[in-house]
Amino acid sequence: MTQKIEHLVILGGGTAGWMAAAMAARTWGERLRITLIESDAIGTVGVGEATIPPLISLLRFLGLDEDLTLRNIQGTFKLGIEFDGWRREGEAYMHAFGTPGSPLGITPFYQYWLRRHLNGDPCGSLWDYSLNTQMAYAGRMSRDARIEGNLPGPDRAFHFDAGLLAQFLRRGCEASGVVRREGKVAGVNLRSHDGFIDSLTLDSGESVAGDMFIDCSGFTGVLIEGALKAGYEDWTHWLPCDRAVAVPTGRSGPISPYTRSTARRAGWQWRIPLQHRTGNGHVFCSAHMDDNVAARLLLDHLDGEPLAEPRVIRFTTGRRKASWVKNCVALGLASGFMEPLESTSIHLVQAVMTRFLEFFPDQGFNPIEIDEFNRRCRRDYELIRDFLILHYHANERDEPFWRDCRNMAIPDSLAHKLDYFRQHGRLLIEEGDLFREANWAQVLIGQGVLPRAAAPLTEAVGAEALAQFMSGMQAAMQRSVSAMPSHDAFIAQYCRA
Repeated sequence: MTQKIEHLVILGGGTAGWMAAAMAARTWGERLRITLIESDAIGTVGVGEATIPPLISLLRFLGLDEDLTLRNIQGTFKLGIEFDGWRREGEAYMHAFGTPGSPLGITPFYQYWLRRHLNGDPCGSLWDYSLNTQMAYAGRMSRDARIEGNLPGPDRAFHFDAGLLAQFLRRGCEASGVVRREGKVAGVNLRSHDGFIDSLTLDSGESVAGDMFIDCSGFTGVLIEGALKAGYEDWTHWLPCDRAVAVPTGRSGPISPYTRSTARRAGWQWRIPLQHRTGNGHVFCSAHMDDNVAARLLLDHLDGEPLAEPRVIRFTTGRRKASWVKNCVALGLASGFMEPLESTSIHLVQAVMTRFLEFFPDQGFNPIEIDEFNRRCRRDYELIRDFLILHYHANERDEPFWRDCRNMAIPDSLAHKLDYFRQHGRLLIEEGDLFREANWAQVLIGQGVLPRAAAPLTEAVGAEALAQFMSGMQAAMQRSVSAMPSHDAFIAQYCRA
């Protein structure tokens, strides 16, 4: 009979490490020993300060109260991401959570909007029918499950202090029995007969043995790459930004319930409002701009006083060729990196750890299961990669960086999706794709990619009936939004830190 996994060792703290520990502890309880090794002397990247709606389900799984969590992490609500200047200077659109409008039968609403827009009928923008967009720009917040009649309620995610989130998860983990070891890894000891990890030697001389290891050691990938040589698939030919400059600023004015992404001449700038400060950063391509110019450009476009010196982060977009090698799974930056354009980094920790728990092995480590795990993780990364490439490729800007992005060869998988959309606005969404039809439609339309015609099925609804349906929806949405409290008032009432 094959032995069970009895001891799980996690290398690295931060959001990834403590999230992994929390999920494993919640799943297995006292039946699994969990040890997490981290060093206070090793900093974390700590700029992943925004996420997407699936995090709500993780909080429920962990048994964490949403408002209590937000108080502890200086959290605010996020209804979407505004992309300012990504198509061309002076234009902006929102990639809002949730689905714009309400479907008519089996056809999604954006298809009916496309029909009227392509026919030249007065219908406003697609985002006039997005509840999350209207709430975001009005600075309103509500968690109601349903808003007036047939309109679905808002989807939400959070902005937060990544360091505080790690501390909050750590407190819960240690209370549930997770053991933390302070120290740096001085050596990784492999079994001579099969190359599996046997133990880790710390700089104190202590040895920590385990049956299964999770590598959350950041970009270096101490276990997955340093010891097990997984290899790295470089995607900078598709996602050429390779550096970021980050700096926090003090709060200024009301807290906007959305992330802002502003295109700059060789990359883009983020703005993430928290309760106690604002997170800012400039993601850029070092082939088109040096670090000092990038830092100055960021400092010149802040709306608050800097609270620290700008910090440069270097990265290579891509992924490990295998996320699971022998008895080690990589999470977070150790598994790969795709820039924070759509706030996917923390979600990938959640998704990969969820899959690992579903595939949780015994000490036989079935290679068929490991191969299937790696295949699914690879596809997760590729689908997100294509969505990010779309933002860069579909642009009409005139700077050299943006011209290069527009003219670059794109993956066949993305080219096929774009060709399919251009015919009748239909979208090919794979099972398990994080980004659904409403996500792709908003970014495609926002970036100026339009089909030749809407889906023929939209003609089943008469022009007058469709116009009345859309105007009624817009009026109902405006009434609902105007009745909501402001985002600041909502935070003050439910989750002020």
